[in-house]
Amino acid sequence: MGDPGAVEEITAAGAVVWRPAGSAAQVALVHRPKYDDWSFPKGKREPGEHVLLTAVREVSEETALRVTLGIRLPPVKYANGGVPKRVDYWAATVATTLSAFEPGAEVDELAWLTAETAASRLSYERDAETLEIFNAGPSETVPLIVIRHGSAGSKSDWRKSDVSRPLDSRGAGEAAAVADLLRCFGAGRVVSAPAERCVATVRPYAASVGAAVEIEPAFEVSAGRSAGHSASRGAAAAMARLAADSRPVVVCAHRENLPALLDAACAALGAQMPAVSPLRKAEFAVLHRAGGKLAALERYHPDGNALVLPVTFSEPELVSSRQP
Repeated sequence: MGDPGAVEEITAAGAVVWRPAGSAAQVALVHRPKYDDWSFPKGKREPGEHVLLTAVREVSEETALRVTLGIRLPPVKYANGGVPKRVDYWAATVATTLSAFEPGAEVDELAWLTAETAASRLSYERDAETLEIFNAGPSETVPLIVIRHGSAGSKSDWRKSDVSRPLDSRGAGEAAAVADLLRCFGAGRVVSAPAERCVATVRPYAASVGAAVEIEPAFEVSAGRSAGHSASRGAAAAMARLAADSRPVVVCAHRENLPALLDAACAALGAQMPAVSPLRKAEFAVLHRAGGKLAALERYHPDGNALVLPVTFSEPELVSSRQP
């Protein structure tokens, strides 16, 4: 049991929101009249809220901008009135303007500034350090998201073809939750193994962004078992093609072939997949790509678990990796 006298950590999230400005870039800062300070848009996490959703919601509430998240930046930790506080940040771009910015009691100014000007305007050294890390890495990235299908009951209890086995009630809930999380990273292609449980896991997300679910036969595990190495090579080749796609891509597959698919994607992007535990059901890995290389790797689960993974690059000089 935890210490009953321990002070619970305050958790919050936000983003370094940026936009192109000629040959340079500008970042968004907000002014809070209560503290008379300038900082990045951020705010407290609501009970039970996934940290990805917190970041997007808080930026929206403070700036009237809907953003698309990119690379996760190192968390900032400090004491707030004697209580420990953690703020998770992402790099982010503007997806759409929800409305005109209106000054309010919490935020009364929104300013777009060059990195140099923003660094001098920020009120806290910790925010200046976050901006410095943001500037050091690739700001513009494109996600390749690889997800394991949601809960689909017991294989032994399903009397029909395993390809037709559907998500159970828990899996349907996971698919709905995953759709919300995937939208934080924008809209793009949706590719699935042929099994119904895989298709159903990404169907809500695909419907929400107006995309069709593309079926990739090479990602079917039964085909892999029967055809051996040739099928494995076909799956790896298909994954390499998706890794080379310039658009955001979401891929859903099985526990059995996900390690090989992730290895193939990383190899195509000049990196090695770190040795970590397999993805859980409904968990997904986000491979951030920049210039045809892997810039960062994260994984998330609808239950709120999040992890930034270290990546070993075959050509280290080509890509900058941000670590917490």
